[in-house]
Amino acid sequence: MSDKQIKDSFENSSKRMSGSDATIASKIHDSNDPNMHNDLHEKMKMGYDKIEKSPESMEDVHKWQRAHVAKGDQSKEGYPMNIIIDPAMREMYQVVHNSSMTNVFDRFSQQQPIQCKFCVEGLSCQLCANGPCRISEKVPRGTCGVDAHTMVARNFMYRHVTIGTSANIFHALQAARSLKAAGEHPESGFKIRDAQKLKEYSAMAGLDINKPIEQLAVDFADWVIIDIHSPNYNPSKAVEAFAPTKRKDLWRKLNLFPGGGYSEVAYAQTRCMTNLNSDPVEFLLNAVKLGIANEFQGLFLLDIIQEILMGTQKIAMKKQNMGLLKNNMVNIITNGHMPLLAHIAMDLASTEEWQQKAKDAGADGMHILGHVCEGQQLMNYDGTHDQKAYGGQEGEWLSEEYLLATGVVDLFMFDYNCTVPTLPIYAKRFGTKLLGTHDIIKLQGTETLDFIPEKTKEQAIKALDMAIEAFKQRKTEKRETYIPPHVSECMVGFSTESVRAALGGSFQPLIDQIVNGNIRGIATIVGCTTARYGQGGSNIFKITQGLIKNNILVLSGGCTSSVMEYTGLTNPEAANECGEGLKAVCKQLGIPPVLTYGACVDIGKMTHTAMEIADALNVDTNMLPLVIGAPEYLEQKAVADACTAVALGWLVHVAPVPSITGSDVVVKTLTETTETLGLGKVVVELDAEKTIQIYVDHIEKKRKELGLQ
Repeated sequence: MSDKQIKDSFENSSKRMSGSDATIASKIHDSNDPNMHNDLHEKMKMGYDKIEKSPESMEDVHKWQRAHVAKGDQSKEGYPMNIIIDPAMREMYQVVHNSSMTNVFDRFSQQQPIQCKFCVEGLSCQLCANGPCRISEKVPRGTCGVDAHTMVARNFMYRHVTIGTSANIFHALQAARSLKAAGEHPESGFKIRDAQKLKEYSAMAGLDINKPIEQLAVDFADWVIIDIHSPNYNPSKAVEAFAPTKRKDLWRKLNLFPGGGYSEVAYAQTRCMTNLNSDPVEFLLNAVKLGIANEFQGLFLLDIIQEILMGTQKIAMKKQNMGLLKNNMVNIITNGHMPLLAHIAMDLASTEEWQQKAKDAGADGMHILGHVCEGQQLMNYDGTHDQKAYGGQEGEWLSEEYLLATGVVDLFMFDYNCTVPTLPIYAKRFGTKLLGTHDIIKLQGTETLDFIPEKTKEQAIKALDMAIEAFKQRKTEKRETYIPPHVSECMVGFSTESVRAALGGSFQPLIDQIVNGNIRGIATIVGCTTARYGQGGSNIFKITQGLIKNNILVLSGGCTSSVMEYTGLTNPEAANECGEGLKAVCKQLGIPPVLTYGACVDIGKMTHTAMEIADALNVDTNMLPLVIGAPEYLEQKAVADACTAVALGWLVHVAPVPSITGSDVVVKTLTETTETLGLGKVVVELDAEKTIQIYVDHIEKKRKELGLQ
């Protein structure tokens, strides 16, 4: 059979399945492969001078943002300029859109006529060859006989929670491998910057902390790696060591205490096979079990290990947004969630040797700026604060394509995750070099490094050399560029340790302010931003404004932190926008009403803080006046994190609507039944004003249960 005959057989089979005379693939002539876009410079002209500029001063930007959002017109009409409130992104969207380049907001608009309502409600299945099946009022079961409730619950766990959990545990594993390299291979570039933290958590793990610090790093890393890979029927040592005692007792009672994280994911995915499990409640409880592994074998461990390697978070004033780019600097962007190679590259770039190499190439110097969550981590870690090559944080994931469109990004290096597939096209058009720094993420036509912790310094040198060569090319070609001038001043570096230290070594002063009512409670506003109508950061901003006016202290993490930063809510001056009680506390301590903990993965540190407050009050975590909010959640890790919060007994608010509404059983279980078991529950609300009231009512309910009136 010839190659052509094989190709024809596939196409003909597809036609028969779809009922169409031609396959969609035969009609699509577009790709993210940069080799298919040879004439980009001719086709895509950038009108940098033909856009409406944002106000120049950040004071005026903040006034505009508040007036704009107060109008409440973040709907389909006027989209997307009516939802974009980042001043730099507003400018760069116009540049890209006017040139007809593909970009995230325009793609969202294009998807709206064709988005599937069955998928939106969780009522579609592609698990077997009898499908795809879709459930409706007229067709209440799939071909195999599956009903709506099982289909929705199975999709929820399989498509979201297993992927999100495995991703966070994967991250923890890479951090553990790096910690082991720090102990065994000093030539790797990894350093043990917080030896005391290593000893503290090694002691909790039951290890001998009297060993040399390098050996202790190896022992703790091995302890983590072994626990992650242990069978699901062996109770997790990490959960046993780090989870609250009262919660562990409940999880054992409900058969939710997890074993090894990777094995739990494999077990859960096996349960999702066709015709294997048809109990929707069982799927949902399994998702909560994965949420426990997601926290204590994923988020919690990766946060601890990265701080051991890069320095525990420290409160400081730092800068954010595209105005930090410099036309005559070698501009390196590091993107993703694992700043393992990035911080070693920053160590090197901060030396006089590498700064001189940049100057020899004609630059004023070299700096590294973080983007999305990686930027939030680098901005928070003590080990990067005073580095000469540290340049600041750039923005949220929605700004990624627009960032490259400035034309001044010489190297964009990325690890897992949040690197959009269109970047090779942008890199080709604007001359940016792309470098994947982990083999798990690969883009078309882009070089990728294998993640080898022992050789990280060697790989960092390669990255810096690439950046200098790209700068030389940019200057040789005399490319047209534009840098939006906007820069936000923000207070960062909040964590369990830094907050406790700022309070004098104990959480008691914070507890006292909660008891006397100056602070009614705490809300975490975490996760992503979406391109949806009414969102794009504006929903996050509206909700946060309402919470601080109601004297609720806000903790942020993830791309929400960028929103808080470019709207001025992480500046101590934002205390003036609070209710009187929270305002007094913020002014007394010199802090903003929004404490950014950094990345979405730093939600593990927020959990740590909440557990310490619960211990200080001698109550279970479900008793805290606390709400977990993900007002613009995006992807699978956020859903796994929501399951973590449910496991710890907290109210979890999510928007947009997750794909569970196709089953009233699933909705009732997650919004009501789980709470009766001592777990948390989920609430879905899109309207900002209603969301604020839900948070306030829940916090007041918890205050009443604690006797705090």
